[in-house]
Amino acid sequence: MSNQRQQKPTLTGQRFKTRKRDEKEKFDPSQFQESIVQGLNQTGTDLEAVAKFLDASGAKLDYRRYAETLFDILVAGGMLAPGGTLSDDVTCTEFCLFKAQEDMETMQAYAQVFHKLIRRYKYLEKGFEEEIKKLLLFLKGFTESERNKLAMLTGILLASGSLSASILNSLFNENLVKEGVSACFAVKLFKSWLSEKDINSVAASLRKVGMDNRLMELFPANKRSCEHFSKYFTDAGLKELSDFARNQQSLGARKELQKELQDQMSRGDSIKDIIAYLREEISRNNISEQAMIGLIWSSVMSSVEWNKKEELVTEQAIKHLKQYSPLLNAFTSRGLSELTLLLKIQEYCYDNIHFMKAFQKIVVLLYRADVLSEEAILKWYNEAHLAKGKSVFLEQMKKFVEWLKNAEEESESEEEEAD
Repeated sequence: MSNQRQQKPTLTGQRFKTRKRDEKEKFDPSQFQESIVQGLNQTGTDLEAVAKFLDASGAKLDYRRYAETLFDILVAGGMLAPGGTLSDDVTCTEFCLFKAQEDMETMQAYAQVFHKLIRRYKYLEKGFEEEIKKLLLFLKGFTESERNKLAMLTGILLASGSLSASILNSLFNENLVKEGVSACFAVKLFKSWLSEKDINSVAASLRKVGMDNRLMELFPANKRSCEHFSKYFTDAGLKELSDFARNQQSLGARKELQKELQDQMSRGDSIKDIIAYLREEISRNNISEQAMIGLIWSSVMSSVEWNKKEELVTEQAIKHLKQYSPLLNAFTSRGLSELTLLLKIQEYCYDNIHFMKAFQKIVVLLYRADVLSEEAILKWYNEAHLAKGKSVFLEQMKKFVEWLKNAEEESESEEEEAD
């Protein structure tokens, strides 16, 4: 058998050049710009006519390819060079956002132009968002009036849902923050947004994209405090935004505190050390005793793996809570804190079905450990209880409450006899 390899056949022949029509069209936005500028110059300040022109032009011009050029022209009058200056070598138009009047009515009319355009050509949505992100990074290259108009427009578009609040990420750029441009722009933007929607709607939009906890980043690191943020935006007439940021800061601090508390419990730190740490946090973060007792209760109850059997979980809970009763006692110095704890216990026992029968035993344990007073228990029983599992828990507590009332009456009669 021959060891020689059979020679493979080779293809020979003439190579053809790529046909002209198959070559990729060169990216040349100047011709596109000429067409858009010409159309805008003809329609002038009539924004209804502008919207109609843009709608019709989408069938003839390549919006998909030249989206950035299109939005540059509509905002600034021409193509923007890096940094935000207009390119010198191209024709520009005076009929654009930056040359328009600086008032909400005009900005709302411009917002409608963008809204109609994007609704008609859905594929422009992402390109428009990228354009706004870019424009925010170019803020230093714009005049104060141009920034104001862009801020007002952005606020209106955020309110209508035409933009995602994720675009605010551009405002956290170090140079913009350092020079105070970001905070100043944010004032105009949020004023515009809040003139269209309430703070709850704004908060929901920020929360959706994780921006609710990042507003402090509008300021340099040395000014990134709740006090500075609150004063800056309150002085600017945005107290509701200040209050929102303060609440977010407080929530963030509480989450961190709860995590640290759970870590301390799992490490087996002494109750004395835990109490000292929590008292320091109350002072540092201005947390009320009621808020703290709620945090402690949920941390104590989540620090153990509970038995799934109803008859065993009560015994386990009593043993566990006996260990942490000094900690609960340290933060129930007021009647309101005791009542808060009682409501937390009621809620927990209702939400965790295995604990439904344990409620009365937990309350009695904490009464005997001087965590809960008879006044707080009677107030809870008579008027301050929640609707959750009300009939079950009130029935469980009936005999103990009767005993408390009798003990109170006996004590009063003894005092009268002594007098």
